[in-house]
Amino acid sequence: MINMIIALPKIEDARGIRSILLKNGFHVTGVCTSGAQVLSQIDGWSDGIIVCGYKLGDMMYSELHDCLPPGFDMLLMASQRAMNDCLDNNIVCLSMPFKVHDLVDTVSMMSCAVTRRRRKAKQKPRERNEEETALIREAKELLMNRNNMTEEEAYRYLQKCSMDSSTSLVETAQMVLTMFQ
Repeated sequence: MINMIIALPKIEDARGIRSILLKNGFHVTGVCTSGAQVLSQIDGWSDGIIVCGYKLGDMMYSELHDCLPPGFDMLLMASQRAMNDCLDNNIVCLSMPFKVHDLVDTVSMMSCAVTRRRRKAKQKPRERNEEETALIREAKELLMNRNNMTEEEAYRYLQKCSMDSSTSLVETAQMVLTMFQ
């Protein structure tokens, strides 16, 4: 599920856009009329999409965009004249008036981009701290000394045990150290 907020100066317009998106299978988390409301709603979220008008009750779209955390994308809905100002700043634009399928297609494309970024982030290996690295190194050294393994063999053994027992490499290293000490 992708977090999505509609932010327009008129609450009726925002609810209308929300209704369109809901009918087309999107999950809209919130409807706002000011940038401050948007920022308070996204607090704690790592990513999402903000569907925004050119000018909100308390700030311009560009000010809101500057305040957004890195994982957030913005869809600016504005007149063609207003959109000329937002070229080259990583904001997706949809000129008004728009057709419903243009809105749905654009939001769908943005949702796919967020999903792709999430998948890519999950595939990236987690960084280990010094304590965890030392624990793994100590377990490898123990295996190398007791079982005459090379460093690579000891590491592969820890990896295999980790996968077989569905535990992390750090937990497996702790188990090996506990068993042999």
